Amino acid sequence: MNCSLEKIAERILQAQNVVIFTHMRPDGDAFGSALALSRALEFLKTPYQVCVESDIPSNLAFVEGIEKVKKTPEGEFDLLITVDCSDEQRLGALSDLFLQTRRKKIDTINVDHHVSNTCFAKYNHVRECSANCMNMAKLIEYLGAPIDKKMAEYLLMGLLTDSGNFSHDDVTEETLSLGAKLVAAGADIRYYHYNLFKKQPKQRAALYARTMSGIRYYFDDRFAVIVITRKAMEECGADNGMTEGFVDFPLNVDTVEIAASVMEVKQGQYKISLRSKTYADVNKVAGTFGGGGHGRAAGCMLFGELEEILDKLSYTVSQYLED
Repeated sequence: MNCSLEKIAERILQAQNVVIFTHMRPDGDAFGSALALSRALEFLKTPYQVCVESDIPSNLAFVEGIEKVKKTPEGEFDLLITVDCSDEQRLGALSDLFLQTRRKKIDTINVDHHVSNTCFAKYNHVRECSANCMNMAKLIEYLGAPIDKKMAEYLLMGLLTDSGNFSHDDVTEETLSLGAKLVAAGADIRYYHYNLFKKQPKQRAALYARTMSGIRYYFDDRFAVIVITRKAMEECGADNGMTEGFVDFPLNVDTVEIAASVMEVKQGQYKISLRSKTYADVNKVAGTFGGGGHGRAAGCMLFGELEEILDKLSYTVSQYLED
């Protein structure tokens, strides 16, 4: 059931102890949504915990308060909220706990912006928009919590990350208006822009150069693929968090409609990130392999040998390229 944010706010205001989950390998919008909501709960004096199965990515380690995020909740809770997560499997190692919580009849809430969302909680609010932090900002308003500087920066982080610095084609007047409101509340847009998109250690620079030198092109250069192996990361001294944004570079090649990043997670397992420029629906491409996301940005997991994976991926992508 998809319900209003007003109803979800009513349920949160009744809670005695809240746990917030977000998806594995979280990005700025995932952490921004979770941390902004936790800040609102602090104002309401409602005990909470923020949990994610993954380690904190190195590119977000600068965010104040992110070090308090746990891998699993401790003690009892009477409400579980997932943010920026399209289905329970995207919770990774926390998915079993989510399912146990639901079986125990403990209320669950899902606030998300992915078109592929399965409405897997008891209370769901799914609205496709530039960033889930847009939904979160409205929810926080209904909770009656003020947007202070710290909360504004959490929300801005999500907005900047998922809107591509206000450049994606789903950016609307609402997106820009919220950005202005957050800056007015004290969010330092220059600081967050620099730390999210500009600042990088030399290890990332080395991995970036190595990766982009090996771009593969298919279908008259309309599909571009970058491959990031564990060996390359180890040799450059880089980690997974340093690959954020890599997929955007091949998309900037003028002939490319779809770009893919194929990152080795472990032997035989690859994380696929997909982006499109003007018309191709990469949510449908990812959906072929059990993934999802948005029309212009989506992802999935593929298993097998690298060249087999590239064959499967390129064949599927070919179905969504115009002749």
